[in-house]
Amino acid sequence: GNTYDRSIIVDGEEASLVVFDIWEQDDSQWLQNHCMKMGDAYIIVYSVTDKVSFEKASELRIQLRRARQTEDIPIILVGNKSDLVRSREVSVDEGRACAVVFDCKFIETSAALHHNVKDLFEGIVRQIRLRKDSKEDNARRMANTKRRESIGKKAKRFLGKIVAKNNKKMAFKAKSKSCHDLSVL
Repeated sequence: GNTYDRSIIVDGEEASLVVFDIWEQDDSQWLQNHCMKMGDAYIIVYSVTDKVSFEKASELRIQLRRARQTEDIPIILVGNKSDLVRSREVSVDEGRACAVVFDCKFIETSAALHHNVKDLFEGIVRQIRLRKDSKEDNARRMANTKRRESIGKKAKRFLGKIVAKNNKKMAFKAKSKSCHDLSVL
């Protein structure tokens, strides 16, 4: 299969990633079941230009949770090909809603343009660390990486909460915001 081994620096600490991309290599049910029982995290990728791949990703997410139901394994739902705007069949809101329903993280990428790809891999490392490391290690790591929020962003966040209380559609977006923040659980 396709195996990729890389080292990256995330929050000032080195992390080694070994990525197995063997899903489409073999239609063997045994191989797919075996893949679902190993690994520290999962990235489920669909094409935003293909509704069928989005539906398959949803099914895969259900199978994955069933296979590892007692474990708190990070899963990131990835909508790839976000650069192909005219061919889009799956909206950002649909991807985000799916992530909220399936209790996983969400990000859109463009592998062709390398858009959000680095954020995706850094996010998966952060998700693994948040689940495996102690609260003290995570607090120290977050304290070192916190950025000061501008007054404008604070005001926008505050006003967004007020508007969300009066608008059910906005309230849904406010509740689902954490599904695309790869730095928190």
